Amino acid sequence: MTSPETSPAGARRRVRLVLRKAREDQGLTQSQVAEEMEWSTSKVIRIESGEVTISPNDLRPLLGYLGITDRVEVGRLVQDARTSRRRQMWWDESEVREYLTPASRQLVQYESEAVQIRHFTNIMIPGPLQTAAYSDYVLTSHHEALESDVIRVRLETRARRRREMLARRDFPETFLLLEESVLKRRIHNASTTSEQLLDLLRLADEKPIHLRVLLYTADAPLPGMGPFDLLTLAGPEANEILYRESHLNDEIVEERSSVGRHRRIFELFWGAALDEPTSAELIAASAKELSESSPVPPVPPAAGTRSTRSTTPRSRSRKS
Repeated sequence: MTSPETSPAGARRRVRLVLRKAREDQGLTQSQVAEEMEWSTSKVIRIESGEVTISPNDLRPLLGYLGITDRVEVGRLVQDARTSRRRQMWWDESEVREYLTPASRQLVQYESEAVQIRHFTNIMIPGPLQTAAYSDYVLTSHHEALESDVIRVRLETRARRRREMLARRDFPETFLLLEESVLKRRIHNASTTSEQLLDLLRLADEKPIHLRVLLYTADAPLPGMGPFDLLTLAGPEANEILYRESHLNDEIVEERSSVGRHRRIFELFWGAALDEPTSAELIAASAKELSESSPVPPVPPAAGTRSTRSTTPRSRSRKS
C-alpha cells in the first residue's frame, strides 16, 4: 500500500491546500498571485484545484510570496511537489485526460489510494461497481450530449477503475448505501439490472464491502440530494474528499463544512437502513424478481434445419 508520505495523490493535495490557504490568509486573489508570478490566472486555478501539479522551481518563489519561509515547511512542501510529479499515471495520459472532466481525473486518483469509500446513491450503482453491460447502457444513454470518442474513453476508464480496484491487495473498506429505488429501476432491461444486483452481492461476499438498503419507509428525512461519494485517504485528520455528480456535471469538494455535513447525512441514513443480512436478502429477491420478469429469448432453429413456422397468409400478415 502507498503510504501517505509517498502517495502522489496525497502529496499533490497537501501542496495545493497549503497554497490556497496561504493565499486566502494573505487576502490575495488568484489573479493577484498570477500577476506577481507572471503566470496566467488559469495556471493558479488549476494548481489550487489539483488539476495540474506545480514544479519545485515554481513552488519556491510562490511560497516566499505567500509568506511561507520556514525552512522545514518549505523543504517538506518541495519534496511533496517532487513526489506529486514522480510518475505520470494512466489517467494523466493525453489520450485519456482530454476526455475526462477534471473532477473525474481527481476521483480516479483518489480512488486508487483511498482506504475507505462511502457511496450513497438513489439513482444507480456507483461506477467502479458496475458490470460492463450496466455501465455500457448508462454511458451510451448520453449519446446525444457526448461524442462517441468521449463515451468510448469513459467506458474504458470505468472498466479499468473496476479492474484496478478489484485487483488491489489493500481493497478500500467500502460502505455502499442504496436507496430502495435503485433496486426497482431497470437499467437497459430486467436482465441487465438483475445481473448487476447479483454481481454486487458476489463482490460483497469477496471484498470488504458493507451493503445496506434505505427503504422508502425508513425513519429518516428525505435525502434532498443526489448521489455522492466520500473518499478517505490515509494520513492525518481532514483527509476526506467529497465527490458529487449530477447528469454530466461533477465536482470534487474539500471544504470541511460541506464534507462534514455529507458525512453526517451518510451516517444518519446508514443507521436508518436495513442491516446488511436483511439488505442482501432484499437485493437477492429483487434480482430474482427481475430475472423472472425478463422475457426468455427464442431458441434459434438448429443449424441445417428449416423453421417449422407455417408460411400461410396469416403468418405473412402478422409479419407485415
